[in-house]
Amino acid sequence: MRGPAASILVLLHVACTSAFVVPLSAASPAKSLDGMVLTSITTGQGVDLGKALSATALGTKTLLVLGTHAADFNMVEYAQRVRYFLPKLQNKGVLRFMIVVNGKASSCRKLAELLDLPETMELYADPSGEAGRRFGVSRGFRPDDGRFSPALRLFCMGIGIGPPWATLGAVGSGYVGAPTGRRDYIEDALLQGQLAGRWPSVLELGPDNSIQRNRFDDFPLLSSWGIRPFELATLRLQNLVGIQFNHWEALKPDEPQCLTQLGGCVVVGDAGESLYSWVDRGLCDVPDFQSLVDTL
Repeated sequence: MRGPAASILVLLHVACTSAFVVPLSAASPAKSLDGMVLTSITTGQGVDLGKALSATALGTKTLLVLGTHAADFNMVEYAQRVRYFLPKLQNKGVLRFMIVVNGKASSCRKLAELLDLPETMELYADPSGEAGRRFGVSRGFRPDDGRFSPALRLFCMGIGIGPPWATLGAVGSGYVGAPTGRRDYIEDALLQGQLAGRWPSVLELGPDNSIQRNRFDDFPLLSSWGIRPFELATLRLQNLVGIQFNHWEALKPDEPQCLTQLGGCVVVGDAGESLYSWVDRGLCDVPDFQSLVDTL
């Protein structure tokens, strides 16, 4: 087959397989991050990320998230998902959880406070975003084009102009839902947000704050879906209003380049061997942590 039809098939193949392609730096994080020293917000001490990954003990695993800035959708969702899946990851041998945030230490602490993150999740401040770039994350739409301000480039990414190209699909999935999806982590994050006073509130709670009912249980015709239409979008609305809008000054990045820089994550085993790697391909495009757990 030749001509336009062949070209279309090639493009479809690239689009469908792009989720499995990561930069070499992300596939070898202990090497690419060697010498990258960041400050732990818990201890105030510097930690060499590469050496920390290389020091992963025999029979154990380390999860490292190369996050975005503290007010960003991707960063908030990474934190919410790790928070929920932490026990499941521990059962798979992940004993260390390292989360890099592209912001100052005070922004990291504010994010941890807002999301009620356990101290088991080690947060590291990286105001410049250098660790993510060494790992190989996307810097967003036309990062070196001086004709576009960071805010305009972020707007372009938000309406699906790329590369990267996965924003509309990732955002749209929050509205469409998923028949075979799992909403457990969504309900957990909605519950934490609702107890913290964030809007909207869609859960009916018992005296012990346990979930008695989810209003999406009454969704017409599709209430039996794993993730109902608009369910994930409601969590993202809660994050947008209750976290990004209400706390922008405390969470915003200091470096303009971090406004559009995306993130990624990796799980390493003995001596830093990569077992799972991911780089975000757009806004809200973070990995399915249940698939990550299953992979391990």
